[in-house]
Amino acid sequence: MVRLILLLLGVDYLRRRARALIWIGAIFFAFGLALVVDALDGVVHFPIKVFAWLLLLEGLATLAIVGIGVGGQRIVRALKGGTFTIAALLVLFFHQYNGNFWLSMLFGTLFLADGLLQCVAAHVVRYPRWKWAVGGGVLEIAVAIFFYQPYPTHYAGTLPYAIGLGLMFTGWNVLVLAMRARRMRGDFRIEQILGSPQEKRRLWRQRPGAPRWNGPPTDTEPALTVHVWTPSGSAKAPARRHPVIDRYIAAVDKNGVISTGHAALESHEGVYVSLYPAQEIDRSPDQFGQLLRATRENDVPGTFQPNYATESQAWCPSTVKVRIRNYSPQQLAVFWQAYQQNPTYNLTHRNCSSSVAKALEAAIEGRVGKLQNGEDAGWWTFVRLWLTPELWVAAQLRKRAKTMAWTPGLVLDYARAVSMLVDPRPFGWITMSSLAMRRMRRSRRAWREAEQQAAAQQLHDNTVPDAPKH
Repeated sequence: MVRLILLLLGVDYLRRRARALIWIGAIFFAFGLALVVDALDGVVHFPIKVFAWLLLLEGLATLAIVGIGVGGQRIVRALKGGTFTIAALLVLFFHQYNGNFWLSMLFGTLFLADGLLQCVAAHVVRYPRWKWAVGGGVLEIAVAIFFYQPYPTHYAGTLPYAIGLGLMFTGWNVLVLAMRARRMRGDFRIEQILGSPQEKRRLWRQRPGAPRWNGPPTDTEPALTVHVWTPSGSAKAPARRHPVIDRYIAAVDKNGVISTGHAALESHEGVYVSLYPAQEIDRSPDQFGQLLRATRENDVPGTFQPNYATESQAWCPSTVKVRIRNYSPQQLAVFWQAYQQNPTYNLTHRNCSSSVAKALEAAIEGRVGKLQNGEDAGWWTFVRLWLTPELWVAAQLRKRAKTMAWTPGLVLDYARAVSMLVDPRPFGWITMSSLAMRRMRRSRRAWREAEQQAAAQQLHDNTVPDAPKH
């Protein structure tokens, strides 16, 4: 999440606030460490009940706006809101030991599932620096074991452990990134700061030359468009229904042929990013497992499509479009000029979806940290971004894609979430509150009108004389 925040705000924004962010990271890390150490003896001084009520409010607020999202946003919001709500209820309304026990099982299971998924995905895909991802997954599994076993507090310190570890990881990430960024030039990108040591040494020697320059945009408004052909929507024959798999990974038609879908990015200025293998890859089930490896033996020649009109006419129109208003044509042009020099295609490491994700991030980097007139957006933008629910959604999607592979389904949900961050809308809970208030006002207006009509009718009945009787 921290890396996504810095990507959206930009290196220039970060460098101006490096000292403050270093202090914030140090305070987060120290406070988290203090919580963990405090809970080791089983005597917890942390106000757990107060935090549980706040956690319950956050969980219920997140669940309340699940219906506003689309696609994967609903799933991630429901998972986050449900986890927060269950954790708060276990603390507030269960016996202390039972609540702490089931809370430990919940946290342990979440860490174990995420760690195993990260290890398996990294081992299968084998993208560059995959061993570091395996190490991170092993660390998550170790944290899960720590939550599962009762030592040293018989589960009494479960919640302080979870909060403390979260603060420590967040503080450490903020510290490392802020300290790196303050030593970098303002024209560097976040991905370059986070790159390998060889990449950073190369950047000191050469200048990359990346100049810098609200609701969805209308069809006539200049915007960046992410085109997605979903796996089931682009299958040549009717696809077999597998709700999650054919949404995010691949669809299998009735003939057993696998369709992974496609993604492309189009700018108003004419840049079109659409990478495809020069020759169709055999995606039969027998060969598909071997193709998942992001190793060099799976690199094949690729080709970039010239424009959307040509591609859609040769194949079919995109299934879904996501349009983003706030982007930098200059940054996208610089990225595209360098990226198109290498047409290599790899099914998991350098595919159509990863190309679109990289182009999208190059185009939006730093756009949130500046106002439309180019002035600094201030600290409130940082706070607002941190509180926006779509940030958490986008961060989880990005993490999953980085540790596995970018797919058209992940790019679609990531682009939708990012569009809510770079083209800010009102907060989800504000939207829900506004809808509720409008409905209440309409109801009160209708009631008043009904009362006024009833009073007028009664007055009319009282003033009109009765008809004479014959």
